[in-house]
Amino acid sequence: MKKLMTLMLLLAMSSMSFAQKNEVKAIEKAIKNANYGDAKSAVASAEALLGSMDDKLKAKFYYLKAQALYADGQGSDANIDEAIVSIDNLKTLESEMGKLKYTPEANKMTTDMMNAYLTKANKAFTNKNFKVAAKGFEKVYKMSPKDTMYLYYAASSAVSEPDYDAALDYYLQLKNMGYRGERMLYTAVNVETGKEESFGDKNQRDFSVKAKLHKDPKDEKSEAKTAEIVKNIALIYVSQGENEKALGAMADARAENPDDIGLLLSEANVYLKMGNKEKFKALMEEATEKDPGNAELQYNLGVLAAEGGNADQAIKYYEKAISINPNYVDAYNNLAVVILGGEAAIVEEMNGLGTSAADNKKYDELKAQRSQLYHDAIPYLEKALELRNTNVDAAKTLMNIYSALGETAKFKEMRAKVEEIEASAAGN
Repeated sequence: MKKLMTLMLLLAMSSMSFAQKNEVKAIEKAIKNANYGDAKSAVASAEALLGSMDDKLKAKFYYLKAQALYADGQGSDANIDEAIVSIDNLKTLESEMGKLKYTPEANKMTTDMMNAYLTKANKAFTNKNFKVAAKGFEKVYKMSPKDTMYLYYAASSAVSEPDYDAALDYYLQLKNMGYRGERMLYTAVNVETGKEESFGDKNQRDFSVKAKLHKDPKDEKSEAKTAEIVKNIALIYVSQGENEKALGAMADARAENPDDIGLLLSEANVYLKMGNKEKFKALMEEATEKDPGNAELQYNLGVLAAEGGNADQAIKYYEKAISINPNYVDAYNNLAVVILGGEAAIVEEMNGLGTSAADNKKYDELKAQRSQLYHDAIPYLEKALELRNTNVDAAKTLMNIYSALGETAKFKEMRAKVEEIEASAAGN
């Protein structure tokens, strides 16, 4: 009886093994005939027997399953996700077995999948189809988790969509893995054009320099993305009404990088978004202490002071910005705006005067004050127009000032300039 039971067990096991192999062969046959619908059906049948397969057959099954789902590039997004998991299972299994029979072919398939999705994602991003781009870059990252920059590209695309829920998920993954996004940039000046150009790697650049096609090679590390990532996490939280989470994200980042000026500015931006201008101002002032040579910081403090009605302080900040960067167009513009902002009060007082001798005298004094405001603003407006010759607002303001001052020749010159700028803009 025992011999009979043993024989029956062996026959059952043999039958099971035969069934497993037949199901796997059915997948393989369907794939060879490019019949991926039948291949996926056969995968479902074989998967029911997966638990009793030996490692050798299981490895083959994982490889064929990935092929069936990939469908030579025609698989759906959900199919591709499942194919990636199957390839990962194959690699893990064969690594444990110590024999990489199907892994090399699976790696080739992964490379093909990556290239296809990368092409699709880049094209979608160029065409501003950011939702498709985000999904594409995410797929590429899943296929090659070591290439974390693709998860960063997915996050950037999702923000551009905007799909803040997806972007937040991507950014949190990047933050939790400690992603910095720094990379070496290899550049050199094109001998023929005189323009600086970037290279994919150091060897390409050095070869071109040796060939005397380029000169002045430079190796520079790109800026870290840490501040940008944390700032975007915080701003998304603010947009969702999660202010405490936003501030918590910033606090964690700044605790790890207390001297990072980018994070400090990001925190200031979060407070500004929340409407807390006092905290924004305090952090901006802290930033100027850490980076006194930053013209943009001085400019932003000028904007804040102007919004708060403190014209004198605004002027000082704008002047400081210009002293750091003499070509700061917006600072010249805003300086003129602040100066001319005093005109309204003067005109109001002029309009309220009577016709007495004292009032007439006061009127002349106020008129002289208004003329002085115009003269004080003119140099800044002229400089703004010089630096940006399409600055129609500066040109119009100058035209009106020259008209008010009775400087007819300059008025006509500026009117022609305004017409020229507007005609050019209409033509574009």
